[in-house]
Amino acid sequence: MREGSRAATAPASRLVSLDAFRGATIAAMILVNDPGDWSAVYAPLHHARWHGWTPTDLIFPFFLFIVGVSMVLSFRSRRERGATRGALLKHVALRSAIIVFLGLFMTAFPFFRLGTLRYPGVLQRIGVCYLVAASAYLFLKRRGQVVTILALLFGYWALLMLVPVPGYGTGRLDAEGNLAAYIDRALMLGHLWTPRWDPEGLLSTLPAIATALVGALAGEWITSKRTPQIKAVGMLAAGAAGLGIGEIWHVWLPINKNLWTSSYVIFTAGFALVLLGLCYWVVDVKGWRGWTKPFVVYGTNAITVYFLSGLLAKMLDIWKVTLGDGRIVVVKTYVFQNWFAPFLSAKNASLAFALAYVVFWLALMWVLYRRRIFIKV
Repeated sequence: MREGSRAATAPASRLVSLDAFRGATIAAMILVNDPGDWSAVYAPLHHARWHGWTPTDLIFPFFLFIVGVSMVLSFRSRRERGATRGALLKHVALRSAIIVFLGLFMTAFPFFRLGTLRYPGVLQRIGVCYLVAASAYLFLKRRGQVVTILALLFGYWALLMLVPVPGYGTGRLDAEGNLAAYIDRALMLGHLWTPRWDPEGLLSTLPAIATALVGALAGEWITSKRTPQIKAVGMLAAGAAGLGIGEIWHVWLPINKNLWTSSYVIFTAGFALVLLGLCYWVVDVKGWRGWTKPFVVYGTNAITVYFLSGLLAKMLDIWKVTLGDGRIVVVKTYVFQNWFAPFLSAKNASLAFALAYVVFWLALMWVLYRRRIFIKV
């Protein structure tokens, strides 16, 4: 992750393909989070109802995978400047705490009703996964990291399938009867995304850590002394293997984003490796970079744009305007119904609103990029 707590000048040398991949991922996050009308959304822009996946279900694990890749590049750069392992760990702990705080602030904003505040969340999971994955990377050699990944994936599978859930039994993978939902209800009832379960709950964070650690292994591969061609081919081959293994495991343990199942980890990490490998080949090996600029702009201020766009989206659903006929509507409804809905079909208008929101934030981030301002979290 490139962000930090203050503005800074970006390093002269960056892995452009990674910035572009990160930026595309964040742009996709904003796109699927901000339709003009939630009742008129194309199916690929919705999460899968439960088992299975859609393109939307790839976005969050892609970002955690990118966190793993990025921390390897960041740690190498800092070590070259003389940073010790202790200093790196202190830096990681501080950044993780800030990210978790931003997540809680984003959830509470703007009314700050702490009695019903949702504790889990996207940024909260990113912060925790970053802390644990970075610690494992700093203190374990590659073999230890691989063992940790396998322990997290098979350990989580065993917990879900073998530990009996009071009132439900063993092996339940429905929304309420699984062990992860039971633990979340036991510890955070009243502070979840739904009354009975949360997609970013406590137990399912364990395999999410594995997603970040797979990214760290990819970062090690990218920074190795192998030729760029071998690096690209290796990522594509490993990614294809991950896709295949994930689909096979899906037969016994369904791919499920809400549970962050182990098959989901392998499948989405494989997908991320394929896309990063392609991006690396096109951008960093072949040098075709012209198309990447909008995504690089997003990618160099990723957490910032995600956080601010989320706050503004909330305010657009709160701020009100009075129409000529005396009706009072929120700003988002006014903009959508007057600038988009009259000219397009329902789903296309909803998509156009989301695209316009993405472009709006791209314009703001471009100003920061042009001024060489990279806001660190």
